Amino acid sequence: MKNKGLLILGLMIAMLFGALDGTIVGTAMPRIVGELGGLGLMTWLTTAYMLTSTVVVPIAGKFADLLGRRAVYVTGLVIFILSSALCGMSQNMTELIIFRGLQGIGGGIMMPMAMIIIGDIFTGKQRAKWQGVFGALFGLSSVIGPQVGGWIVDALNWRWVFYVNLPVGILATILIAMALPKHNKTTEKVKFDIPGIVTLIVGVVGLLLALTFGGKNYAWVSWQIISLLALSVISLISFVFIETKAAEPILPVRLFKNRTFSVINGIGFLMSVGMFGAIMFVPLFMQGIVGISPSASGTVMTPMMITMILASVIGGQVVQKVGVRKQMMAGMIIMAGGFILLTTLGMDTSKLVASGYMMVIGLGMGLVMPLLTLALQESFPKSELGVVTSSSQFFRQIGGTFGMTILGAIMNYKSSTILTENLLPMIKQMPEQANELVSDITSMIHSNPQGLYSMLLNPETLAAMPKALTQQIIPILKTAMVDSLHSVFFYGLIFVVLGAVLSLFVGKIKLSDKKSTEQEAVN
Repeated sequence: MKNKGLLILGLMIAMLFGALDGTIVGTAMPRIVGELGGLGLMTWLTTAYMLTSTVVVPIAGKFADLLGRRAVYVTGLVIFILSSALCGMSQNMTELIIFRGLQGIGGGIMMPMAMIIIGDIFTGKQRAKWQGVFGALFGLSSVIGPQVGGWIVDALNWRWVFYVNLPVGILATILIAMALPKHNKTTEKVKFDIPGIVTLIVGVVGLLLALTFGGKNYAWVSWQIISLLALSVISLISFVFIETKAAEPILPVRLFKNRTFSVINGIGFLMSVGMFGAIMFVPLFMQGIVGISPSASGTVMTPMMITMILASVIGGQVVQKVGVRKQMMAGMIIMAGGFILLTTLGMDTSKLVASGYMMVIGLGMGLVMPLLTLALQESFPKSELGVVTSSSQFFRQIGGTFGMTILGAIMNYKSSTILTENLLPMIKQMPEQANELVSDITSMIHSNPQGLYSMLLNPETLAAMPKALTQQIIPILKTAMVDSLHSVFFYGLIFVVLGAVLSLFVGKIKLSDKKSTEQEAVN
């Protein structure tokens, strides 16, 4: 292929700036709220992007198969660049949320495209190496993103968090448009699965909204959450029925009959559930129990990302010798070992020890993640490369959302149980003058136990309370947090172990010396 070097450079630039966007924006959020207001809407800055980027991934993969890689990728890049400019020009929080949703559409198109194109231009053996490199780029964005975001906000202002995407994005778009060949049009008219697209969007958005707001903004048994879940179930059932009849289905149901497709995506889903257990809750442990600052707790995660990057690159090299199944199994077992270590975290755990445990998890993740795409690409022909590659990204994103929800619910349930047994009897013995405080704490124990842990994270809150009271409450809260987090890590371990068991069923996948354009279907 001509201009391969130019294309790879464009892909790397596009992936890096697309992946960086999420971590950079997170750093800028306090400044954004400070200028635009709308504190109550802040979570929608993340939610809007997550919803649109997740739902568009499988659609982008199918369109890449139907319309060609260049048209779809360039469209995604243009949407991302224009919406970034609009985000930077936003005058209020509502505008910014809408433009973030639009930016998510561009990001969701971009996410799977790099891996799809790698599948096109490299042989199976070469792919293993390059997907490790691109996986490492994604991990690198998690390490440097907060620092880059902090520098941009301090040196310029929060709007440049979005404006910085423009020159970088334009460069990536030019390189990719120049290097990618045009799609070979067929004489047949392209058929779009519109009913499938609509039911998929409604079903996935309904599910993600229910998982995001259930147990937080609304009770799980509230009419809002039940309605969203019912709408999601009806839409997804309709989607499955439509896909069995569609001429060009967005996600062909028959793919699930292929063992490799079902097993690999199942592993990706389960790994993501566990992974978010570590990423979400270890910083909470370090801030609440060890007593380090939010920025310092972020550095605990950095070693995990570094080992993940190294393992991704090395794993791409050694998979040719050890095989996909053995490496995937080893990675999941190592990751499970890391979760076992997390269940031993205690009051006296140091930052160094916690970082070491996270490195073990990062090592396991790095060995597995590039293989999830590689195994699928080796098992399907070029005509379905876009669908199967994007499906891997899609199921991992759904798994991450599911993980955040279920592990957060476990945390709340365990916390509520422990605090009801240990804290409630103690505060009920307080004098009548403290009745209002007792009522507030009792309500939080039953409805939002994690909210009580903010006392451990906020020195100002502790300073405002009577010293005698804090001396009684703090040990109880710390014990409850430790025990609750142990439950979270234990259940995260269960999901990872299930993924390890599932890896036993990965068939023998031989890395080819041919490009996907030359491969035949093996399913």
